[in-house]
Parts: sequence; C-alpha cells; structure tokens
Amino acid sequence: MSTPETITAPATPRTAQHRRYLMCRPEHFTVSYTINPWMQPALPTDTEKAVAQWQQLYDLYLELGHEVELIEPLEGYPDMVYTANGGFVIDGRAYVPKFRFTERAGEAPAFSDWFRANGYDTVEPEEVNEGEGDFLLVGDTILAGTGFRSTDDSHREVGAVFGREVISLNLTDPRFYHLDTALTVLDPVEGMHNGGPERANIAYLPGAFDDASRAILEERFPDAILVSDEDGSVFGLNSASDGRNVIISPRATGFEQQLRDRGYNPIMVDLSELLLGGGGIKCCTLELRAK
Repeated sequence: MSTPETITAPATPRTAQHRRYLMCRPEHFTVSYTINPWMQPALPTDTEKAVAQWQQLYDLYLELGHEVELIEPLEGYPDMVYTANGGFVIDGRAYVPKFRFTERAGEAPAFSDWFRANGYDTVEPEEVNEGEGDFLLVGDTILAGTGFRSTDDSHREVGAVFGREVISLNLTDPRFYHLDTALTVLDPVEGMHNGGPERANIAYLPGAFDDASRAILEERFPDAILVSDEDGSVFGLNSASDGRNVIISPRATGFEQQLRDRGYNPIMVDLSELLLGGGGIKCCTLELRAK
C-alpha cells in the first residue's frame, strides 16, 4: 500500500554543497550468498555491467564538482562496492564497522586500514554496526537504524564516539534492512551560516518503520517528504544529495516529482545490476566529513 505525501511545502531555492565521498569499483561483484531479501544467487549477474553502471555514478559526482576517493576492491568480497557500510565519518573521525555476517567481516580491516592511512582518527567498534548504512547525520543529530543489522548497543557507542544526540529508529520491513534504504538526508549541511537551510530535511518511507519510530520522525521532521512504497521498493530512497542535486533511481518517478516540487534537482542513475546485491546509490557512497 502506498503512502502519499500529505504535506506540500513551497519550492525553496537549493544550494549544492561540495562533498567528498569514498567509493569502491565493483570489479569482483557477484551474488554468491544471501544475506538480504534482494540477493538470489541463482540469478545471473553481470560484473561488467555493474562496473559500467557504477562508473556513471562515479563520473557524475566528479561532474558535479565533488571529490571521490577510492578504496581497492578485495577479491572474495563482492559487497565491498557498498562502501556506505564501511564506516561513519564526522569531523575527520571514522567509526569503523563490525559486520553482522561473516561473509562481509573481512571488509572491516580493509576500511580501517584505509582510514588510518588517510589520516583519519579511527575508532574500532565493540558493537555490531554497519556504518553509514544505519547511521545518517542530519544537522548535529545522528539518526540510527536497528532491527536487522546494527544493534541497539551500537547506537549508544556511536553517540559516545561523536558526542552527538542519537535518535534510534526501528526498521520492521526486511526489504529495508539498513536505514539508508528507507530514509535519505536531503540537506547535508544545516544552518544559513554554513550555506544550508535553517533546518535540514529528510525523505523517508513510513511503512519501513514501527509506530514509535514513525511518531519520532513526524515530530522531528514535519516537512519531510513521505515516499510511496512503489518508489521505496525500487530503492528510490537509497540516494545521495548535495543539498540541491539528488541522485536517485530512474524508476522512482513519484519521488522524482516530489523532489522537483521542493526545489531539488533529481538526477537519475541506474544501478539495477548492483540492486541484485541489495544496494543502490547511497550504498555505494560513503560520506567523508573532514574537519
């Protein structure tokens, strides 16, 4: 059942903010195991096509003026392309992952080594967490997802690491097993003094959360874009925004119009091959927030 947007706000002029991302070329991409409902090893995958689609996203970020760093892909870890799970970075400090599934556990040391080699204050976790898959920064507040991958205890830990308020949100639909599949931050910078809006806004899929979490989101983000299940189910919310340009799935046509109505500039990039592994645009994009 779809959930149409109920609040219409006037379009606001939007400003693109310079961003810095970490990505990983999917040279070893395939689907050989199942750790989310999207993965079906019996279906064929095309690594060459996955690389070509990924390249379009990489090139677009550069065309928009953003910086993109690369981490070397490791053979045997096909999900390493989903760099959002490789850490959570604020002010030059990197909180690295502790993956729930053994199939991805070997990625964590590689990300940890990359952060250290590139001058980040790197924090090793005690609790199971999957980085920016479940942690999203909105203004000074961390939204933290749980229910399938990252544990509740990791929410306490991430709050202590960064000294920020953490709002826990419970995911209930297994299709949306990470927070970044059901919620996207539209404004990466908050505050007019920073060149952003007075209040950063989000878009989310109400049906992916339990009642208590929906109530929190409604209270904290009354002007949020509420996305339909039709758009959510094609990973429309697994998107990346610089505050003006929002990179989304070309199949999320309703979300595209909602963004235009709010003054954002949606840009479509097809990552259909990588969706076979349960990941999309945001999954392939880790935000590097330096000091």
